[in-house]
Amino acid sequence: MSPVDAQDVDAAVAETLRILTPVQDRDWGVRAGPLDWDCRRTAAHLAHDLTAYATQVTSGASDAYLPLDLEVRPGAAPSTILRIVAACGGLLSAALRAAAPGARAWHWGPTDGAGFAALGVNETLNHTWDITQGLGVPWNPPGDLCAAVLARLFPDAPPGDPAEALLWCTGRIALPGRPRLTTWKLRAAVPG
Repeated sequence: MSPVDAQDVDAAVAETLRILTPVQDRDWGVRAGPLDWDCRRTAAHLAHDLTAYATQVTSGASDAYLPLDLEVRPGAAPSTILRIVAACGGLLSAALRAAAPGARAWHWGPTDGAGFAALGVNETLNHTWDITQGLGVPWNPPGDLCAAVLARLFPDAPPGDPAEALLWCTGRIALPGRPRLTTWKLRAAVPG
């Protein structure tokens, strides 16, 4: 399987927009799936994470996360928040494309561009799923993107459907014989 890259980030964000834009006029004040956040806050969190990953990549930070936060202003409509998510996904994609081969930045250890791409895709797919659950929209993340994320971030994932495995690995669902996780750890840093 090829490493996760900027094109995968673009595909994940495009899928988010495809599934959530038609329901942007619903009440996003409802709880987002199993999270304690509402759909609005979950989408804003997604935008923040995409921005945080982009700044890590471009800064080459080697020992910690940069102390910054993205603030989505209170009262921003879901349509505006989706535009922010798209812009932040674009920032991460641009940062990944501009990064020098072999560049590293900090995410609980030295992480390469493929690791940050996988982190961005993971956040995008999982939080889109959370929002669709809250809004009552039937949707599962695309299997090819899930498989790529699992290979990079969750190498010990259970076999089977990649979407279900990713949702299980991130504590969203139970699987037959496997209770829903309450904690998990992903591995983005480059070994060694």
